[in-house]
Amino acid sequence: MSAFPARAKYLALPITLYLLLGVVVFSSVLPVHATFEQNREAAEARKLLPIETNHIEGWPDGPAIGAAAAILYEANTGTILYAKDIHSEQFPASITKVMTALLAVDHANLDDMIPFSYTAVHSIPWDSSHIGIDVGESITFEQALYAIMVASANEVANGIAEYVGGDLETFAQMMTEKAAELGAMNSNFLNAHGLPEDEHYTSAYDMALIAAAFFKHEMLAKIGNTVSYHFTPTETQPDDFYIRNRHRLINGEIEVDYKIIGGKTGYTNLSRQTLVTGAENEGMRLVCIILKEETPEQFNDTVLLFDYGFSNFKIVNIAEHEDRYTIENASFFQTGSDIFGDSSPLISLNQNDYLVMPRNVEFMDLDVDISYQPSKASAIAEINYSYNGVHLGSATVDLVGVERQTYPFDHQMPVVKDEEPPEEDNTVFVNVRQVIFVIIIVVVASILFFIIRQAIKNHRLDKRYRRKRRKKPQKRRRHDRYEGYKL
Repeated sequence: MSAFPARAKYLALPITLYLLLGVVVFSSVLPVHATFEQNREAAEARKLLPIETNHIEGWPDGPAIGAAAAILYEANTGTILYAKDIHSEQFPASITKVMTALLAVDHANLDDMIPFSYTAVHSIPWDSSHIGIDVGESITFEQALYAIMVASANEVANGIAEYVGGDLETFAQMMTEKAAELGAMNSNFLNAHGLPEDEHYTSAYDMALIAAAFFKHEMLAKIGNTVSYHFTPTETQPDDFYIRNRHRLINGEIEVDYKIIGGKTGYTNLSRQTLVTGAENEGMRLVCIILKEETPEQFNDTVLLFDYGFSNFKIVNIAEHEDRYTIENASFFQTGSDIFGDSSPLISLNQNDYLVMPRNVEFMDLDVDISYQPSKASAIAEINYSYNGVHLGSATVDLVGVERQTYPFDHQMPVVKDEEPPEEDNTVFVNVRQVIFVIIIVVVASILFFIIRQAIKNHRLDKRYRRKRRKKPQKRRRHDRYEGYKL
């Protein structure tokens, strides 16, 4: 009997521990559940926040979504189709890696080996996204790009940062500078992976600019649109494993009628769900950015915005619709090698420029602004189109290139080309109005010259005629005198 109380005493300790453990677990579950409910309620409340583009007169109304900030951006024209608090500072989470890849690709080759230091591997939380790279291992830069874009591997993002920037801080500074070059002026990056830091932020508009540049890079777009990738063992990395993309519009969990060209997911407790996605349809290339949303609504919001964009907007070739600026009708703006009149226009609207406009708006209703300081060096003017203050696209007025005629003796005069272009910029900008004004002055001056010349000539002829008339009577009188003498 004395043994039982002793056994009971020893049994009481684990029972107490189990009870305490249960209380801790139960108490920890309740706040998580409460936080989840609070997040859902916050997302519902955000649906009531204003959508800036819905206040533009005549603009198609966009859907109410639970994201704190969102944008639908046409990458080729720079047109903002949908805007919701697009300039507010938000935590990006792992969509930061879009900027990481875009910067790194300009400073490394695909077959470069990316080594992993102790800092790169162990400076991230053990429960964050990674692919299990160990200190001292290395993979190619191409594999590293797949690792960060498909598996969102944080230690690999660190490895890229150290390889390109020398250290993590320098690379982060390079990211901010690169973003500014793209026009993203409301972004500040402190790391390459996107794990939360107070001063690590971006905006929906800035991420749209960054993503648009990312999707223009063919290789990056391909990597960012990869469903899965296979890592095979090498001398510097011994493991064999697959990684899979969790972006539901990329991996096929959500099917759409248009082409997805890539994207990136992101999540932290502070940022909530973030998402970058690119899609193409009927000539439009749309970039959708979702910031601070709850799962799985970041994907549903993206589908809603793509459907809104492709159904309410259309792409329009400017040269095919513009008849207010008939440049080709001016016969003196012609060029060609045929002296008998077979010539082509010297200047014309760029045939490849287009804009994106609402389907419910007519082309002639668009506002037009002409700039004689175009962004393209080969152009002499630029026509910008907008609708109620929203930029829709532009067309340049270009000098039409004339093909040089070749002749049998051309081979006797070799053309020497400089290996490097001269640093001096000899670009000449021509103002069409000034050209026309100068031509008119020359024509008027020529006409006045001929009129004055003809007047002087007529005056001289008239003077000579009067002098001749005065001489005739003298001859007649002299003749009469002779006749009288004879009589």
